[in-house]
Amino acid sequence: MKKYLVLCVSLCIAFAFTSCKSSESAYRKAYEKAQAQENNGEEYGNEEIAVVAPVVERPATDVVVDNVDNVPVRTENVSMVNGDGLRNFSVVVGSFSVQANAEGLQSTLRNQGYEAQIAFNPSIEMYRVIAATFDIKSDAVRSRNELRSQFPDAWLLSNQ
Repeated sequence: MKKYLVLCVSLCIAFAFTSCKSSESAYRKAYEKAQAQENNGEEYGNEEIAVVAPVVERPATDVVVDNVDNVPVRTENVSMVNGDGLRNFSVVVGSFSVQANAEGLQSTLRNQGYEAQIAFNPSIEMYRVIAATFDIKSDAVRSRNELRSQFPDAWLLSNQ
């Protein structure tokens, strides 16, 4: 009986080892499948993709004009402290809570040739130093851009 038991166990072990072995045909199938996927990917990579939006070409002589309407303008209710009066758009180069500091910047600007003015905003108790004032927004934007080399925080004000 021991002989049969040993024989059966050995056959089962031999059968188990031979059935778990991967067959060469399984490897071949996986390799062929990978090659087919790779070839399909290459075919798609070589195809030209259609452009959805048309390309608009412009000559190099076109000049792009800055969009003045996108420039923010603050609207505040201010009263004149020192100056000739404000127009529709003003370029503010300084804001101070102390009037003496505002007058100091105003005199500096006047020495540089600007018609500087001081306006007071009573709601926030701030003195606004205005370097220039304009009727047209595009002129005010141009002046603000020039003044930003000296006063990087310059901004536009519209009086209420």
